[in-house]
Amino acid sequence: MNKIFSPEQIQGIVPPLVTPFAADGSLDEQALRETTRFMLDQGVHGLVVGGSSGEGYTLGVDELRRITELAAEEIDGRVPLVAGVIANSTRDAIAKAKAVSSLGVSALQVTPAHYIYKTDDASMLRHFREIADETDVPILIYNVIPWNYLSPSLLLQAMREVPGVVGVKQSAGDLKALADLLVDARPTDRIFAAVDALLYPCIALGAHGVISILTTAVPSALVQLWDAVKRGDHEFGRDMHARLLRLWNALYADNRVATTKYALWLQGAPTGHTLRPVAAVTPAQKAAIRKALAGVLPNASLRADD
Repeated sequence: MNKIFSPEQIQGIVPPLVTPFAADGSLDEQALRETTRFMLDQGVHGLVVGGSSGEGYTLGVDELRRITELAAEEIDGRVPLVAGVIANSTRDAIAKAKAVSSLGVSALQVTPAHYIYKTDDASMLRHFREIADETDVPILIYNVIPWNYLSPSLLLQAMREVPGVVGVKQSAGDLKALADLLVDARPTDRIFAAVDALLYPCIALGAHGVISILTTAVPSALVQLWDAVKRGDHEFGRDMHARLLRLWNALYADNRVATTKYALWLQGAPTGHTLRPVAAVTPAQKAAIRKALAGVLPNASLRADD
C-alpha cells in the first residue's frame, strides 16, 4: 500500500493530475503513468487525482479507483496522494470515498453537491459528517461550486465540529475568503489555495499549499515560486507572479482542462484527449499559451505542434 502522510505533511505544491483519455474515451493507463512520473520529476510536493483538472466530474467509481491505484503505484510513497471526490449526492460521495480509501490516499478532496441547488448549512455539515463517518481518510473541503459556495464561517465550523474534516481548498478567485480562513483557522487546520490569478499573494499570506490548475500546467514554476516565498525572495515572487498571470490569462477559458493539457503536452507530458463535449484547443489559444509558457519557462524546450 502507498505511504500514508498526516494532514500536516500535505503542503506545498500539490497539482491536480490530468486524466489522459484515449480517442474513444477510455482511460489511457500508460499515459497516466508517464504523466504522473513527469509531475514527480518537476519536484512537486504531492498530487491529487480525480479533481477538476483531472475531469473528476466525469469519472465513475471504478474509473476513479483505477486512476488512484495507478497514480499510487507510480508515486510509491514519495509524496502524499489526495483523491478527489466530486459527486451530486452524499450516497455517491461515500461510494467514491470508500472505493479509494484502501489505496494509500492521505486525504480526500470533496466538493459540496453541485447540481444547480444550494444546500443549507445544516445539510452541508451533515453531508461531510456522513462521508467522514464512512471512512477514516481525512477530508479537505473543495470550495469551488459557484451556486453552492460555502462561507468562511461555515468552513471553519465544519473543521471544528466534523471529525475528519481537516482543511479547505479555497477556490473561485476569492482571496478575501482565503485570508479570512487563514486568520481564524486553528494551527491544525490546513488551508490550501486555488486562486490561480493570485497564487503569489496566497503563498505570502501563509497558505499551507497550492492545489490548482495552474500548478498542473507549470508545476516546476510553481515549485520555484513556493521556494522563493518561503526563503523571503519576494522580488522573484512578484516577477514570477507577473509571468504566471500572463499564462493564466492564456489558459483561462471554458475549455481550460484542454488548454492545460496542451501546456503540459508542450513540456513533454503525454496528456491524451479531453472528454467531449469540452472544446478542443484553438490555434489562437495554442499561440497564446506557447508565448506565455515560454515566458514562464524561458529555458524549456517546447514541443513543436504536429
